[in-house]
Amino acid sequence: MKSQTEKEYADYPPGGLAALMWGLGALFYFIGFYLRIAPAVLTTELMRDLRITAAGLGNLSALYFYSYVIMQIPTGILADHWGTRRLLASGGIAVSVGTALFAIAPGPLEGGIGRLLIGAGSSVAFVALLKLSSCWFSLERFATLSGVLLMCGVAGAVSAGPPLRILVDIFGWREVMGATAGFALLLAALMWTVVRDDPSEKGYRSFSPMGHEKGGSGLRGVLSGLARVLHYRNTWIISLAPAGIVGPILTFSGLWGVPFLTTHHGMAPAAASVVTSTLLVAWALGGPLAGWLSDRIRVRKPVYALGAGFSCFFWFLALFFNELPVWVLFCLMAATGLSSSVMIIGFAFVKESVPPTLAGTVSGVCNMGVMIGPMVLQPLLGWMLDLNWAGEVANGVRIYSLEAYRAGFGIMIACSLGATVLILFSKETKCRQAKN
Repeated sequence: MKSQTEKEYADYPPGGLAALMWGLGALFYFIGFYLRIAPAVLTTELMRDLRITAAGLGNLSALYFYSYVIMQIPTGILADHWGTRRLLASGGIAVSVGTALFAIAPGPLEGGIGRLLIGAGSSVAFVALLKLSSCWFSLERFATLSGVLLMCGVAGAVSAGPPLRILVDIFGWREVMGATAGFALLLAALMWTVVRDDPSEKGYRSFSPMGHEKGGSGLRGVLSGLARVLHYRNTWIISLAPAGIVGPILTFSGLWGVPFLTTHHGMAPAAASVVTSTLLVAWALGGPLAGWLSDRIRVRKPVYALGAGFSCFFWFLALFFNELPVWVLFCLMAATGLSSSVMIIGFAFVKESVPPTLAGTVSGVCNMGVMIGPMVLQPLLGWMLDLNWAGEVANGVRIYSLEAYRAGFGIMIACSLGATVLILFSKETKCRQAKN
């Protein structure tokens, strides 16, 4: 006869329970992505109310990524050693406080501190959810779930397009950000109450090969795990490559796409935000497709490299060809987003490249690489715009020429090309997990 403990751990968790655990974290990721992209439709209000230039706006927006990047390795380590429930709830509180500070900021200093807190809090969501996925769902679903998670995040980004613009026009940007802060606090309380790190805490069998086992304890164990992760060649390649894919996506859709389209394609701000949202929607929809395709054909590298190469090509067509019809621009943005979605494969790719006990740590390292792209490109493009500014001003806001924008977009194209080349040097895993 089986013992009570054996009965409790005999079955895997029901799908509904696993979806609830994962879904609350995915909603938090949605909010983090929404706040990441929000400055794109607030450029005029922020430059006016906080009295900043393009370079200042680029730096203000990028402060989110500075703290996000810095937190990635600690987040990955904490996911392995501390647990996902604590991470998600703590991150929700930080996002709430940061958003509230941003909403009442009288100037760039206070707004910048708010953005730093938002980035630090949001930084835990993706890695924590990857860790949850490995415990609550089977390994065969990992890449697909990663794609679905990207779709959830990009849905948040899309909500920071036309929907946010409409709300800001009705209520004002400060009021909308204040309401967001309240919602983030409520979500933090729900995650603390409901989410559990592993099915074993609910009496079910874990999908993780290590179950509820944590990584080595103490500072020595933490540093040892990080050193082991960095020993693998794929860790470096797969962590740096997505910077050149995600950087252009979030730099264009998250900050400079709307002013570029309104100034040089004659679009209204709402219409321009629809174009940038098209880029994000295609990116979101392509994520599950890319993950499913890679899982189905049992390879990572070819799918990743082809998608990265096509995204570079489509960026070039969209940004460097004059007087494109609006429908062609829409199609190119959709194609760029769809091909760029292959970056989601990198998380399954890099996780398979190291032992399972290091899954959280390597995910944090990889996600840090992802965010380096927009962290560098957003302020760099703003600096390039100010460098090439011809002195034109409208309603107290600087207007930048087509040549100024293309000087910045050239850097985006170069980063995209570099990512494609880098992926070619990665080592294929054939969807098989490395052993300890």
